[in-house]
Amino acid sequence: MLEFMPLWMFLAVCLVIMLGYPVAFSLAGTALIFAAIGSALGVFDFAFLEALPNRLYGTMTNQTLVAVPLFIFMGVMLEKSRLAEDLLDSMAQAFGKLRGGLGISVVVVGMLLAASTGIVGATVVTMGLMSLPTMLKRGYSPRLATGAICATGTLGQIIPPSIALVLLGDILSSAYAQAQLNMGIFTPKTVSVGDLFVGALIPGLILVALYCTYIFGLAQLKPELAPPASDQDSQLSTRRLLASLMPPVLLIVAVLGSILSGIATPTEAAGVGAFGASILALLRRQMSVARLREVMESTVVVTSMVFMILIGAAIFSLVFRGFGGEELVTSFFEAIPGGVFGATLAVMLVIFVLGFILDFIEITFVVVPIVGPVLLAMGLDPIWLGIMIAVNLQTSFLTPPFGFALFYLRGVAPPQVLTGDIYRGVMPFIAIQVLLLAMLAIWPQLVTWLPAQLHH
Repeated sequence: MLEFMPLWMFLAVCLVIMLGYPVAFSLAGTALIFAAIGSALGVFDFAFLEALPNRLYGTMTNQTLVAVPLFIFMGVMLEKSRLAEDLLDSMAQAFGKLRGGLGISVVVVGMLLAASTGIVGATVVTMGLMSLPTMLKRGYSPRLATGAICATGTLGQIIPPSIALVLLGDILSSAYAQAQLNMGIFTPKTVSVGDLFVGALIPGLILVALYCTYIFGLAQLKPELAPPASDQDSQLSTRRLLASLMPPVLLIVAVLGSILSGIATPTEAAGVGAFGASILALLRRQMSVARLREVMESTVVVTSMVFMILIGAAIFSLVFRGFGGEELVTSFFEAIPGGVFGATLAVMLVIFVLGFILDFIEITFVVVPIVGPVLLAMGLDPIWLGIMIAVNLQTSFLTPPFGFALFYLRGVAPPQVLTGDIYRGVMPFIAIQVLLLAMLAIWPQLVTWLPAQLHH
């Protein structure tokens, strides 16, 4: 019974979080209570917690994590400067005469917004407020409209420069180094956030293409679900389209281009992005002292939440290790039939289910450090594993009845849109994401080819 203490602790944390307690304090509090119980029973040594100050100092001095507040600032600034709204109007007018044109516009704008903000909740809420009323007014089926918005909103998980990939890259680099040391390799290769960004590009674009193909195909088969716009709605000058399209595209090219070309690290590129977003807001006359204060307050709130969870997760993982949790996980994986495939499938299923109750930040900080070293020691490619986890979580966030994206959209959708419409609307998009996961499992080169080319 006592040898399963790590498992009981993990289940207790999930339960406490489901009861609605703040995640950071749930992680730290549950771990400390279990540490005290374990110490009283003689199965836990408090010396493990002496490593905590070093862990926290390591977090404070971690250059990669500096990218997090900068990318959040960039996203919030773009959101507040109404750039996305203008872009959606222009795209809707450009594609309006096509059947399903507005739906395709929503996906393309959502992709650009995801690349700019990288925060799932922010993208779903922004797209819901901006595009859902327009789509319903143009006669779109509530199911197709809500499904497209939810699915597009979750692109923030996978399309770089995503905050999910920044955090995942940081954790995976530590897990990869640890896995190699466990195997007796004392000059470990490294994996960076930049590698993960490059690896995510092709899967992200495939996913966007599949979404657009589905919407376009459905609009041809059932025109009443996605009618074209009337003539007066779709008059647009090329100049206006370029004026609204160029600023976000240039900003994304500057951020991603500097990382891919090796000119800048993700952290430096995040600085470029934050500065660029501020300049765009200034040029659009959307920058005032009050607006800047609002953006900075939002940035501080989200960043504080991320780092508080990181501290809670550090305490949790130390106590988990102190109870021999790593050995328990390793022996569990070795007992699963099917070798590496069986172990990977089991982890993906566990992460998928946990995605219903935990946000990507908690899963990245709590689950990945536990399972990552074991899977990587089995010979999996760290970049491929990172992208599989990101796409898997994205699918989990869409799946009824617990998907986070569904809750975000329900919060901003008009009352006439039923919860059942949202649930049924996301089903085809979930199928598309499962298809992408299968494609990445069958052809890992979709993830690994581009990073390998850039390393030559």
